[in-house]
Amino acid sequence: MRFSRSALESFRGQSLPDLLGNRTQLLFVGINPGLRAAAVQAHFGGGNNRFFAALHRAGIVDRRIDASTGFRPEDLAHLKERGVGITSLVAEASARADELTTEQLITGAVALSERVERIAPTVVAVLGITAYRTAFAQPRARVGRQPDPLGGASVWVVPNPSGLNRHASLTDLADAYRQVAVAAGIDPFTTSA
Repeated sequence: MRFSRSALESFRGQSLPDLLGNRTQLLFVGINPGLRAAAVQAHFGGGNNRFFAALHRAGIVDRRIDASTGFRPEDLAHLKERGVGITSLVAEASARADELTTEQLITGAVALSERVERIAPTVVAVLGITAYRTAFAQPRARVGRQPDPLGGASVWVVPNPSGLNRHASLTDLADAYRQVAVAAGIDPFTTSA
């Protein structure tokens, strides 16, 4: 599915529904949807994002999920069965996360806290240290488990899977995501990737 630049721009500011099952154990929190993700209505549906490849390599899912044209029903069901949920810190789509303002990130953190209380996951995994530092006023935060819970859940900051974040390899992403999955009580599959 191809989109022209102007077609993608028409999705600026749109949002995606949270991906939640009956028992979300691990809630991944992206910074905000990209324009292509909003266009196909699938979290991490952009062409250069490594999120689903990292989930597979980490053993969180048993297959490579391709959300570039939207979610297949069986992939959505698999994520939910595994206890994996996905939401965004800021709901509005943009071409790049660095377009977001400090105010948007802080407001997003307040809204996220309310959602986490309602969803009640075991672990919240925020995808990106820079956005976390700004949104939660924690300028010295480091990647890994954070000292303060959010809505009763433990909080971890893990590397962002964006294609723009190339200093974190796919192996780095998978290792971090496996760690938060285990902390959430999700037993990883054995993978050969």
